[in-house]
Amino acid sequence: MSKKSTSRAATRRREYQNNSLGSFLRHPAAQLGILAVAALVIVMLIIGANSGSGNLAATISTQDAYALYQQGDTFFLDVREQDEWNEYHAPNTTLIPLGELASRVSEVPKDRPIVVVCRSGNRSDEGRDILKQAGFTNVTSMDGGLGTWRDLGYPIEP
Repeated sequence: MSKKSTSRAATRRREYQNNSLGSFLRHPAAQLGILAVAALVIVMLIIGANSGSGNLAATISTQDAYALYQQGDTFFLDVREQDEWNEYHAPNTTLIPLGELASRVSEVPKDRPIVVVCRSGNRSDEGRDILKQAGFTNVTSMDGGLGTWRDLGYPIEP
């Protein structure tokens, strides 16, 4: 190989290296740009995670509801009738029958997540919707109801 062709190959290699990503990343402006994008992505993930805790899914499983129950900071609203409540209910829940809920929404806290429960999961959807129409945003209903809750062995009174 001639000296001239070796020189051309070396020149092409240098040109390629000068135009490569490695060369780009050696510039302080590029480094700052990448850090800024990374910081923006992290902030967006944090904001997304925090806003996610403020908006529960419309309906959650009995198992997911029990996980929230165990954390202790979620308000559990039972919308069954008094005689159903007397038969059995989950401890530390509040009874407001569905027919009374619209007139008693002031008794429900707006500063905590809310899980609405009933016997089978149908009335709890209606209760959730009443609360949403009243301006509650952090509210969900429990699918399956307290019948499933009891069948899974979760706490029940009396």
